[in-house]
Amino acid sequence: MNVRLLLASGAALGAIALATPAAAQSAPADAPAAASEDEGQEGGGIIVTARRQSESLQDVPAAVTVFTAETLAATGVQRADDFIQLTPGVTIVTGTAEAGDTQINIRGINGARDAESSVALVVDGILKTNTAQLNQNQGTLRQVEILKGPQGALYGRNAAAGAIVLQTLKPGDRLEGGVLVRAAEDNTYLANGYIATPIGESAGFVLSGNYSTTDGFFRNRFLGNSKTVDDQEVWGIDGRFVADLGPDTELDVKARYAKLSGASINFNASFHLPNFGAVNPAFFEDVNEHPFDYYSNIRPTNDQETFEASAKIEHKFEGATLTAWVLYSDVDQSLTADGTSADFARFTFPGSTPASVAAANSCAATTRQLADYPLNPPTFIGTSPVPFIFNPATGSTFGAYSPTTCDGTQFQSRKQKDISGEIRLSSNGDGPINWQVGTYYLNIDREVGVSLGADLGQGIIPRLYNAPSTSNPTTQLYHDGFTTDVYAIFAAADADVTDRFNISVAGRYDIEDRKVRSLVPAVRDPITGGPINPGQQVVNGVVQPIAPQSETFEQFQPKISLRYELTDDINLYGNWGVGFKSGGFNNQGSAAIVNSAFNQFIGTNVLINDKYRKEVSSAFEAGVKGTLLDGTVRFDLAGYYTSIDDMQFFEFFVGGFGLLRVVSNIDKVDVYGGELNLTVEPVKGWTVFGAANVTGSEIKANASRPQTVGNKSPYTADYTINLGTQLDLPVTGSVDLVTRADYRITGPTWFHTLQNDTNPTLFSGLLPGSALQLPASFGTADYSVARRDAFGVMDLRVGFEGENWSVIAYAENLFNEKYLNEVITAVEFGGSFISPGGRQRFGVELSYKF
Repeated sequence: MNVRLLLASGAALGAIALATPAAAQSAPADAPAAASEDEGQEGGGIIVTARRQSESLQDVPAAVTVFTAETLAATGVQRADDFIQLTPGVTIVTGTAEAGDTQINIRGINGARDAESSVALVVDGILKTNTAQLNQNQGTLRQVEILKGPQGALYGRNAAAGAIVLQTLKPGDRLEGGVLVRAAEDNTYLANGYIATPIGESAGFVLSGNYSTTDGFFRNRFLGNSKTVDDQEVWGIDGRFVADLGPDTELDVKARYAKLSGASINFNASFHLPNFGAVNPAFFEDVNEHPFDYYSNIRPTNDQETFEASAKIEHKFEGATLTAWVLYSDVDQSLTADGTSADFARFTFPGSTPASVAAANSCAATTRQLADYPLNPPTFIGTSPVPFIFNPATGSTFGAYSPTTCDGTQFQSRKQKDISGEIRLSSNGDGPINWQVGTYYLNIDREVGVSLGADLGQGIIPRLYNAPSTSNPTTQLYHDGFTTDVYAIFAAADADVTDRFNISVAGRYDIEDRKVRSLVPAVRDPITGGPINPGQQVVNGVVQPIAPQSETFEQFQPKISLRYELTDDINLYGNWGVGFKSGGFNNQGSAAIVNSAFNQFIGTNVLINDKYRKEVSSAFEAGVKGTLLDGTVRFDLAGYYTSIDDMQFFEFFVGGFGLLRVVSNIDKVDVYGGELNLTVEPVKGWTVFGAANVTGSEIKANASRPQTVGNKSPYTADYTINLGTQLDLPVTGSVDLVTRADYRITGPTWFHTLQNDTNPTLFSGLLPGSALQLPASFGTADYSVARRDAFGVMDLRVGFEGENWSVIAYAENLFNEKYLNEVITAVEFGGSFISPGGRQRFGVELSYKF
């Protein structure tokens, strides 16, 4: 960790915290106060729905992080990545490959890319079903609750690691509205606005809109320093209509449309080949020392379009409430980008077709033009497009995403439509026992495609299949249709056994019927002449289709919680629950590709299947929460242990066949840790808060990669530390000086099961028969340099606030800490694909409400 950064950050926090505390005693009684459990603000005044019923946060028998409307405004939170950075024990990777690509890790359980999420997203009581929505703007937020540990028994599908519960603005009985605008460096702008109005005496409507744009932090040097690396433009509109259909019946209808366009695949390649590094150090690189530069000859794009509509009706009977809702969601997203496979000669050896000859000739021409171009290390460009292992004298090393056409192109598409609904009957909460029962249904229709094409210097045709005669002929294609039907029943009850002892039990039984069918046409790769999906079989010269598959995954998810009121201000609690993520299917043909390209070629024993197994976890948590010194000190201390069977994990493979994305299973992982949240309010208007989480983990069994037993759970930070302070200091009778500082330290993180380990690579198979005539062991990779180091990021907000307006200056990553967002290790490639985190940015924010 950067010690100078830590000291500077501590000094900044201390200066803010100690700024005129005596004057803060005169803060007006109605001054907004931060209120979130990550800051210890867990008093009885905060009402949450953590058990799908309204209750005091202090009475919830679990660690819950809550951000009220005041805290959301004070921190500038807009989307999930904003509030997750303020939450101990939770990390996020989002937007590195594309906008809908978000993985949230809670206490060592991660959402595997291309599988279902491990975290449920519930907005205004409705469970969202598409992982692409996890980091989207969900409208005008009014409260955020982050629940840790299995929540499937209460919140349903994909809540194995926890749940994010959002509440948005609901129309009231008076006209209100507001607008917020931001302007920051890199042409970064944001505007949000809303209006809420009653309609007659029994209905109301909320309309909100959002727009944001940025040029991003990085530039493509090959394309004239263009703003095409991490630029983005997003806009969306949300509508909500709420009406009383009678004295006991409420109708809540919502609709949302959003559109995003920008860049994708914000990665550089980093090699981890120590024997190659003895010749050129750039071949053996610590990912934390990589200098990020972008030279792709393809302008990457990312498009996402979202439409969803829902209706919820709630009717109160004399002793119970019936709630029913239905949700329709349609999310289409796609990306185009440069390819990854230049070093494995996919597009550089002329074949028997005109297209392959044209691809090789084009690559040779651009290579000669780029002989002296400053590429990313190892920067070896010869006069021949043939990889240097085959032509040591004049061959080339391109890495991935190079300025040449030798690495081809890629187009990826993911379209998902789903419809879901729930019916729930629950008690009205006015008796000694509260209960609920219900049923749930979901249908998902998903289509996923990954297409590689030859780069003939004429750009990308954004289609999954382009004929050999086109300007971007498809040379590899995975394209599958996935259908899922989910059925579930659930029930829960909690009771006050005594005045101080409460027990709650819940259970849910899920059945997921899954089907997959290959949509790849029976055509051949114009470069190699083989099947266009390398996993297809050829019988008597005829490419065979891949047969459809189906599977049913079932699981019962119980949960038991206990709470004992030790004193009026302190509660002891414990809980146990089972988490569940359904199994599913990879793109068909994946297993055959891995077996032929790696296991048979270089002698590895990587176990990948076209079908991956369900993930089941058993989690225990115990803790104490409460207040001391008449509420001056608020705290929450918890310990946890989770055992996960068949943890789902994302693997990325690159080779002469192209690229492959799959989900594999880690047979058994144990996770354990502790968490402390503490807040002190020395005087009214001044709050100092801190939180820390420490997570240990161990892979107990892993048939996919047996050498990884004993390693840590991937994507899991060793620890997170949150420190901060907030000060509201009156300047005049109606104007306050407001200051908020948040410092987040994220501990060392492995992103793959292979950690301080070595492994053969494709170079191990190519070298013995190449012009270099080196032993296979020369191509072995060492992945001890692929761990992300600890880093700290400081955010600061300072400004003035009136009764209905504010002017705030803010800094994101105040000290410009350079850190990694994600490290995707492609083990048999011999390196990793790494993406940088956000850099320093200053801006100003204006808001007005009425």
